[in-house]
Amino acid sequence: MNRLVRVELLKLRTMRVTYGLLGVSIAITAFFASLQASGAGRAVAPLSTAAGLGDVTTAGGVAMILAAVLGVIVTSGEFRHTSATLTYLATPNRRKVLGAKAIATALVGACYGVAAWIVATAVGLIFVASHGDHVTLGAGALIGHVVGAGVGGALLAALGVAVGSLVRAQLAGVIGVFVWCLVIESVIGANFTAVRPYLPYTAATTLGGAKLGAAAFGPGFTVTAQEALPFLAAAAIVVAIDAAVALLAERTTVRHDIT
Repeated sequence: MNRLVRVELLKLRTMRVTYGLLGVSIAITAFFASLQASGAGRAVAPLSTAAGLGDVTTAGGVAMILAAVLGVIVTSGEFRHTSATLTYLATPNRRKVLGAKAIATALVGACYGVAAWIVATAVGLIFVASHGDHVTLGAGALIGHVVGAGVGGALLAALGVAVGSLVRAQLAGVIGVFVWCLVIESVIGANFTAVRPYLPYTAATTLGGAKLGAAAFGPGFTVTAQEALPFLAAAAIVVAIDAAVALLAERTTVRHDIT
């Protein structure tokens, strides 16, 4: 298994899309964090408050979406580029291959989450310093958010691997990730608030300290007083969803003929 994970990590290190998605996630995070910080005191709470600064330093949800996209590409790309034949000839145990891809991509997804949250935190601190305000979030809280973002990015990347294995069609899988995270979860979260904390993308972003609804778009972008799930509970929800989708893929499409 260790050998398989190392092979998958080598693939990820040599794929340009790995670095491209990371660069895009960092750029978009910096942009959104800057917009959030620029509107502090008007659209959101002032940066001089813990709530206002927290809104800026946790504005990296897009990185988690792109981590899931990377997971979809890693698995569905094997079928798109017809390299799955060689992969499964080298390792006939497809369950092990799926597990190795999930572990390797989760490690890279964690880097996506950590990098985005560090950038968002840096933007927030720069704006605080430029305004002459005091930093209202302690180092422990900021570090905890970064670590939580790494966990969230890892779990969504692994979920992307399972989705890519289930769907196989790369374009459909990538579009599905964006539609689910940006549209479906936003609509569900806006209309069924009791369900919102249990949605995978929403739960993953709360691991990084984001408020419920803060990472949503459209009708779901409403930050209410509703409490997010505790860290372990939110992580367990996403792990359970990862496992369910991976099991479904393993029982269905992973067993199908490669051709």
